[in-house]
Amino acid sequence: MRKISFKEAQRHLVGGVNSPVRAFKAVGGEPFFVAEGKGARLFDEEGKAYLDYVMSWGAHILGHTAPEIVSAIGEQAARGISFGAPTWNEVELARLIREAFPSVEKVRLVSSGTEAVMSAVRLARGVTGRKKVVKCIGGYHGHADGFLVKAGSGGATFGVPDSKGVPEEIAQLTLSIPYNNEEEAEKIFKSQGEEIACVLIEPVAANMGVVVPEEAFLQKLRDLCNHYGVLLIFDEVITGFRIAYGGAQEVFGIEADLTCLGKVLGGGLPLAAFGGKNEVMSQLAPEGPVYQAGTLSGNPLAVACGLAVLNVLKTGGIYRELDVKRETLLGPLSDFVSKKSYPVRINSCASLFTVFFTPEEVRDFAGAKKADTEKYAKFFHGLLRHGIFFPPSQFESCFISRSHGNQDLEKTLDAVRKTLEGVFQ
Repeated sequence: MRKISFKEAQRHLVGGVNSPVRAFKAVGGEPFFVAEGKGARLFDEEGKAYLDYVMSWGAHILGHTAPEIVSAIGEQAARGISFGAPTWNEVELARLIREAFPSVEKVRLVSSGTEAVMSAVRLARGVTGRKKVVKCIGGYHGHADGFLVKAGSGGATFGVPDSKGVPEEIAQLTLSIPYNNEEEAEKIFKSQGEEIACVLIEPVAANMGVVVPEEAFLQKLRDLCNHYGVLLIFDEVITGFRIAYGGAQEVFGIEADLTCLGKVLGGGLPLAAFGGKNEVMSQLAPEGPVYQAGTLSGNPLAVACGLAVLNVLKTGGIYRELDVKRETLLGPLSDFVSKKSYPVRINSCASLFTVFFTPEEVRDFAGAKKADTEKYAKFFHGLLRHGIFFPPSQFESCFISRSHGNQDLEKTLDAVRKTLEGVFQ
């Protein structure tokens, strides 16, 4: 068996990783290197198994190496990997997206969530003729320059809300409001509404940890956008096909002007999309003047994977199954935390959840930032010793998949209880 060294990785890769949070800097220690994933488990290079609640940051709703996906990839690979020309499967995938999201009449496939959001914002600016973007403090929408202003996810993890290398002139075009704060939203529209091209929001925040929208917040944004002629962009890269087949728009009954999708859509391969009404999407090249392109957009392997996932999900049964699993895990866990009076909050939405180490309600990024990250680091490593892999950051989401069985959930519950007792002893 080969000897894997993180120091060796650091010699060849920046920080030893290809995405910052993987380096474990927020929780300390060194990351394990994955050799294989199967079902709800990862196996490291030494053969140790971990029950996985990261699930490729939410992409694997069916579990690792789901047979439907493996079969689809193999069949497509035998026919070709990349063509640089249209394929009928791209059309079929777009049709399924349209069926799931009534607000989407036309689709553009891309290769990453960042690319989807970046392109949607460009389109919104092109359609409205305005420059400014409103986002929520702690909302993470990828690493494009204009989004790294008071961002969550990696930005929250490392305590650097604004990245070096982002020109001030670009950052000034991004306006930030607290999540779940209707008054602040109204204020910013009253002062600058005629200059705003779009509101960009995760309808369920998942990159400051899971934070659920309060009853009237999303409707308030919808109303403000309607009044001021602003486009509402829902970043459903995480929530799309995850919290329901039709994403947050199905759950909360509010339609966006533009929708960004990823993660589950690609089933673990690089695939994302954005879409909206005909009158908006028709402004995109080659029909209109707003340019966007990608050599690997609509990649045949990724599209085949996406079709396989959506054809499983569209029956709806998996969402009922995931709801039962969430209650099986989080119901007893919430009771345990309450009985022990631990200063812990568990936020969840469908099959997403976060264990916050704070006694206070978490309804926005300010609340999330009150969490005790040192205690979360102890919690993370305690679970890892039990063979449970949670996100290596307080400000991320855990994901339950089809592959998490009842015995897995019982094992997780037992490990979390024991680990919490160790953290608070």
